[in-house]
Amino acid sequence: MSMAQQAEPAATTPPAPGPDRQKDGRTARRPLALRLLARPEVGVFLGAVAVLVFFLFAAPPVRDGSSMANILYQSSTIGIMALPVALLMIGGEFDLSAGVAVVTSALTASMLSYQLTLNVWMGVIVALVVSLAVGFFNGWMLVKTGLPSFLVTLGTFLILQGVNLAVTKLVTGNVATDSIADMDGFDQAKALFASSFEVGGVQVKITVIWWLVFAALATWVLLRTKYGNWIFAVGGNKESARAVGVPVTFTKISLFMLVGLGAWFVGMHNLFSFNTVQSGEGVGQELIYIAAAVIGGCLLTGGYGSAIGPVFGAFMFGMVQQGIVYAGWNPDWFKAFLGVMLLGAVLINLWVQRTATRR
Repeated sequence: MSMAQQAEPAATTPPAPGPDRQKDGRTARRPLALRLLARPEVGVFLGAVAVLVFFLFAAPPVRDGSSMANILYQSSTIGIMALPVALLMIGGEFDLSAGVAVVTSALTASMLSYQLTLNVWMGVIVALVVSLAVGFFNGWMLVKTGLPSFLVTLGTFLILQGVNLAVTKLVTGNVATDSIADMDGFDQAKALFASSFEVGGVQVKITVIWWLVFAALATWVLLRTKYGNWIFAVGGNKESARAVGVPVTFTKISLFMLVGLGAWFVGMHNLFSFNTVQSGEGVGQELIYIAAAVIGGCLLTGGYGSAIGPVFGAFMFGMVQQGIVYAGWNPDWFKAFLGVMLLGAVLINLWVQRTATRR
């Protein structure tokens, strides 16, 4: 026998995989339950169902169609803002100025239209530019200075809060803007941002439809586009994302501008619903938006979450806020419920994440 023949390995036939053969964690298919738990929206969906069932029994008026329409409306005004806030959190940042930015947008449109006697659509367009500029400023400051988004947006929050009150008093002589209900373009703008339509004899606000449309669009962006991959990448590890060619600066700034876009839309809804704006409003709403995103499965550390989860998170907020009223309880308990829901969601999300990644 030659040396070459001695060195040649013997041909072997791999054994057929049997039912008792062990698979390691890299190749084994995880059970369906674990794969479902890996979805960030599953926990909040179950929580939303539980809250709904609870109030259906605890507050009988909730069963009425008009009551449910009010709950959906309340949820939609939170949910529209919670969506861009959630995308920003998946991208690894959050925005403390989102609440007052809504009021800034509404004040801009109202005062510009009224004081200059312009068509209200001019105010709407300028307000959009201002809202996007605020978002751009937050994102630009973040990427240029390297400061945490907490500090950058806290500064913006304080600036906008002061400007809202000071400029409104300076221009109108009051803490609220004048009514624009009789101005040109008001009816058309109200139809887009604050109208209602009838379903089965129940009046439903147009914001409910916009909320669902925006949620579907955000889900498609996250799961089916390159931009969605960029959001997850910069939220997971921005240096690694930059190393593989992800435009980190563009992604971060654009996410803050999306929050500005959401603030503009909700601000326009508030303006055309009530015809006037109180300059001191909006403080504290940013925490509601962030909490709805967290309850919806978004991690504060970034890189994980969905757009569907915050929809259920916002619904839980609307359900609890209106359900307490329909049950005849003291509405002061809402904030206590909010705290319990937030802590519970964080603990559930932590358990879900550990369970879903366990081999």
